[in-house]
Amino acid sequence: MGVASAYQDQRVVVTGAGGGIGAALARGFAARGATVVVNDLDSDRAAAVAASIGDRATALPGDASAVAAEAREALGGEVDVYCANAGIAAGGDAFADEGVWEAAWDTNVMAHVRAARLLLPHWLERGSGRFVSTVSAAGLLTMIGAAPYSVTKHGALAFAEWLSLTYRHRGVRVHAICPQGVRTDMLAAAGSAGELVLAPTAIEPDAVADALFDGMEKGRFLILPHPEVAQHAAGRAADPDRWLRGMNRLQRTWEQR
Repeated sequence: MGVASAYQDQRVVVTGAGGGIGAALARGFAARGATVVVNDLDSDRAAAVAASIGDRATALPGDASAVAAEAREALGGEVDVYCANAGIAAGGDAFADEGVWEAAWDTNVMAHVRAARLLLPHWLERGSGRFVSTVSAAGLLTMIGAAPYSVTKHGALAFAEWLSLTYRHRGVRVHAICPQGVRTDMLAAAGSAGELVLAPTAIEPDAVADALFDGMEKGRFLILPHPEVAQHAAGRAADPDRWLRGMNRLQRTWEQR
């Protein structure tokens, strides 16, 4: 079954869809025949993306950490695909303010948990459902200058893995998107660390969406819009000390900029 027919009349939620990857995902699902709820904290941005899609989209402003129930209601009580895309790119080190850590944890991890709690009972009862988690390569590797972001993205990946290994035999499909740099507002906000690490190989949001649809068609859990991330992750697993030394050199280069 091709992608176009697979998502015809599917009911899809995309959080953080007012721009960037989320907007690309929302447009991609709608182009494949799905009905999409476009969620974003910024009501104007959510409305603009929904308007650009047309009749197949509904704007739903609000905090992604508590939007799942309202989104399901907007889709008539059913959700086929939930894209937990909203994220906080919280920079800082171990001394970052407690509120920064709490906000990153709430949006980057607990928003996914809350959505899954709501959706899983019905998905398990009917034997189908799809959960898409936008994680970032930081969840497989790490990101210099961004302790809250790196730690919580590792948590997001761990939760996605747990969902997949626990429920895949009951019809729940899970996908974790792990790009490196993507040309979005989040990359622009990453500052000099983003310029050093992410900008040189940054891709467009549409390329991330294309990688997801290709990966879903092939049944892949891990979606890597930057294929080299697989090599980095393998090197990290095979020789952690060597990998850490290399990342520390990158850290020192950044500090000297």
